[in-house]
Amino acid sequence: MVQHGKSMKTIKGPGIFLAQFVDSQAPFNSLDGMCKWASDLGYKGIQIPTWETFLIDLDKAAESQTYCDDLKGKINSYGLEITELSTHLQGQLVAVHSAYDLMFDNFAPDAYKRNPKARTEWAIDTMKKAALASKRLGLNTHATFSGALLWHTWHPWPQRPNGLVELGFKELAKRWKPILDVFDENGVDVCYEIHPGEDLHDGVTFERFLEATGNHKRVNILYDPSHFVLQQLDYIEYIDHYHQFIKSFHVKDSEFNATGKKGAFGGYGDWIDRAGRYRSPGDGQIDFKTIFTKLTEYGCDLWAVMEWECCIKSPEQGAREGAPFIQNHIIEATQKTFDDFAGGATDEQFLKDILNL
Repeated sequence: MVQHGKSMKTIKGPGIFLAQFVDSQAPFNSLDGMCKWASDLGYKGIQIPTWETFLIDLDKAAESQTYCDDLKGKINSYGLEITELSTHLQGQLVAVHSAYDLMFDNFAPDAYKRNPKARTEWAIDTMKKAALASKRLGLNTHATFSGALLWHTWHPWPQRPNGLVELGFKELAKRWKPILDVFDENGVDVCYEIHPGEDLHDGVTFERFLEATGNHKRVNILYDPSHFVLQQLDYIEYIDHYHQFIKSFHVKDSEFNATGKKGAFGGYGDWIDRAGRYRSPGDGQIDFKTIFTKLTEYGCDLWAVMEWECCIKSPEQGAREGAPFIQNHIIEATQKTFDDFAGGATDEQFLKDILNL
């Protein structure tokens, strides 16, 4: 049942995920440059990709409160807040099937390439540092990926042996539970972006993982409807099922245009040639008006953060348009009921009279 009244919350924003805008050219090659750029465009929050060391030194942030205070002060000086730290790439490396080893090595430091065991240990250690850094920065949510051990089996041919899925989630949970415990000690929720390529890619797989972790209270969701359109999953009903877990939100658009030649699998095409493809906010098929309404109605306490990925529009235009797009969708949650004028103290006899009792 949808919550109403004072339990509703106004979504914070607009925020922007900096990862897709990082570049070797100014202003996209320094924290100050990116902060001024984002602030000038009207953003109020930034989601920081922690693998970009010029934006944050995660080792220092995990150890030094002074470093975190200085970092936060610098960001605040531009009228911005940190929405979340992101460890999408490091979280991915917590669990990698050997079929993907060489490609995912691109996300690892050179010292851990061609060494999957050491890479996994590095990723787990890095995730724990992200928990400490988040606490020092005053954050209570964190954005990441789950990684995947089972993704290569999602379309079961040859047929999966009995027990394979259960064992895969058991191992995934085994790797994540020590991380989740550190996040719990630091009062930070882990928001897994539910995403194709991850073992947490829809509602059923999120529930499987949650159960495998013993319903760990720090297991939560980064909701990004663009990935659900590509799966042909009902992204609106998803909120009804999982709103209590949705604590992070990417505003990213997408579209699905099947033809007689291609559908959800995409034919190995480039993004622009696929039936399902990502678009700049407002250019795709996603009903953001209903999404913002439901998230507000359910009292989801989160930032609306634009993640920009589009195969047609330039990132510069996407960033310019993203802040007003989000701002125009944020609903200032009412604390009043529109028909309160009909209210008043309860008079039981009066109520009986109305019903002629």
